[in-house]
Amino acid sequence: MSPIKQKFDVHQEITNRIVAAIETAGEFQLPWIKAQGGSMKRPVNIASAKPYNGVNIVSLWVAAQAHDYPSHLWGTYRQWQERGCQVRRGEKSALVVFYKKLEYDQTDEQSGEIEQVERLMARASFVFNASQVDGFKLEADEVLPDEPAFDPIARAETFVKATGAKIEEGGDRACYIPSADMIRMPERRRFTGTETTTPAEGFYSTLCHELVHYSGAKHRLDRDLTGRFGSESYAMEELVAELGAAFLCGDLGITPEPRADHAQYIASWLKVLKGDKKAVFTAASKASEATNWLASCNSREAP
Repeated sequence: MSPIKQKFDVHQEITNRIVAAIETAGEFQLPWIKAQGGSMKRPVNIASAKPYNGVNIVSLWVAAQAHDYPSHLWGTYRQWQERGCQVRRGEKSALVVFYKKLEYDQTDEQSGEIEQVERLMARASFVFNASQVDGFKLEADEVLPDEPAFDPIARAETFVKATGAKIEEGGDRACYIPSADMIRMPERRRFTGTETTTPAEGFYSTLCHELVHYSGAKHRLDRDLTGRFGSESYAMEELVAELGAAFLCGDLGITPEPRADHAQYIASWLKVLKGDKKAVFTAASKASEATNWLASCNSREAP
């Protein structure tokens, strides 16, 4: 008798891929930090021209870095065919997740009445990068919204100002101070840059990390992870901030700067991710929520 086929668990599979990428990324190197030729722009779906969100950004960045895909455009086998393109034989897909809304009837135990309830079910989707297909060329008039021509540092300055955050430069550490509702940054002239990051990119990417913390204040997004993650909530908040900073840097065209304390809390991340297959989904969802809120400040009066 043949063994029972195990049900595919999309949450576990994506978590496994991200954990593997972190474990093999090397010292002070995260899978969403650009090292070689993989594109670190926000991944975009070729059919809808809309950017991916949440954990799908991380999953596709991991795949782009692992295979040095230079494009940020992704689509299913059928979506590429609809564009008149063909996925090359032997190419391996990347994994994304989408949620399908299911409606069903449920009987109320007390009243006996039947009510309609909704439930979101996770579904896996397999996508291919533009680098994996034949017949695709991004023409000048096909440039998607996520590829404007801009000075990334100037845009970052405008973006930061629009958030309305109180930011003071001075001291020797970057942090968000909840009691004062302010961000403290080392003076920008103290940032020296790295082999892959200019001093300005290092400053703004670090500031993006603190802005994500800032977004979680009680009178903003009220992001409290203690209820689910308990003593591990600090590590999860740091992961949210790091993912959010990476998302913002991708949107602003800035190379993320590894923080000096990465080695210290990567171990905590792995502990949480290995213990809870949905933890990275929560972190990425909260990071997307934070970056979307910060981005919305550009079109409304800052708080």
